[in-house]
Amino acid sequence: QVQLVESGGGLVQAGGSLRLSCAASGRTFSRYVMGWFRQAPGKEREFVEAISRTGGTTYYADSVKGRFTISRDNAKNTVWLQMNSLKPEDTAVYYCAAGNKPKPISDYALYDYDYWGQGTQVTVSS
Repeated sequence: QVQLVESGGGLVQAGGSLRLSCAASGRTFSRYVMGWFRQAPGKEREFVEAISRTGGTTYYADSVKGRFTISRDNAKNTVWLQMNSLKPEDTAVYYCAAGNKPKPISDYALYDYDYWGQGTQVTVSS
């Protein structure tokens, strides 16, 4: 079992930056593909970015290309999402998730992630 706790959300002006953190419990963090998702009010939860178990491969949604970067440190049981050039449409609750399916991270769907954090609010003002 993995427990995930996100932090780092807040209110930022358009064009600004935030860095989200997701701390995982347990000794098996390195076994998991990690992903970030977001959910805006009235919308479905959507994929943002994912990172492989070793951190060597990342996969991102087109909407965040060139602006968001995912990274991880398995020694610290932590994954981060660096968000730059934020836009009002990035406003959402951001969730980190962990999955352990034998497939490329680009093939992971929402249901392939077994563990979820409680989410952290990101609000971008115009």
